[in-house]
Amino acid sequence: MKSGIVVLKKEEGITSQGAVNRVKRLFSASKAGHTGTLDPLATGVLPVLVGRAVKASEYMLTSDKYYKATLRLGITTDTEDITGTVLTESEAVPDEGRVLDAISGFIGEIRQTPPMYSALKVGGKKLCDLAREGKTVDREAREVFIHSLGVTKISEREYSLDVKCSKGTYIRTLCADIGARLGCGGTMKTLCRASASGFTLEDAHSLEEIEKMSVEERVGLVLPVERVFEKYPKVVLP
Repeated sequence: MKSGIVVLKKEEGITSQGAVNRVKRLFSASKAGHTGTLDPLATGVLPVLVGRAVKASEYMLTSDKYYKATLRLGITTDTEDITGTVLTESEAVPDEGRVLDAISGFIGEIRQTPPMYSALKVGGKKLCDLAREGKTVDREAREVFIHSLGVTKISEREYSLDVKCSKGTYIRTLCADIGARLGCGGTMKTLCRASASGFTLEDAHSLEEIEKMSVEERVGLVLPVERVFEKYPKVVLP
């Protein structure tokens, strides 16, 4: 099977690595890797590099991302998303005006403390593995950039967020921080990555779709690794 990029539409309930392993088998690839973890709860664009293309991963990890998420107010959890253990609940959810005003304050450069339930490594161990062992370690806050943040009210407690952000941004933490600023708590209910590394949902295919394809059709899905470098100036050498 040729090397290149397979743009996967990840479904809910599977880990990013689990999805990569299935792609590796489907394409009979010697190696494969993704370019940015999506939680099991999350869906959407997951570019998978197969074969020799894995060497290009460092050029894709730095790209901006576009997410669609649902913020649930009045609740906090240990994972900062709806799958976690509930820590607090509040009935005192502010009105729409206060919510919109608070959210607007998160546009631009902000500081985030990575959540314990994340794939970030500290001392060689993933934070999520430490969290499952009941351990909590100090994490250094870091700067991320929110380019734009669209908001639509769904109900008194829920808001839809359209987030264009820099690499390293945790949408779960964004939801938790918004809830903290409002004083009622907040957690992420849903998450879909609509764009990453220049690829969108229109470019993506689900595992189920790929599994139904013939070998020839699967080969046709593999995009050339040169797509990674399209944003850079072209240089022609003699």
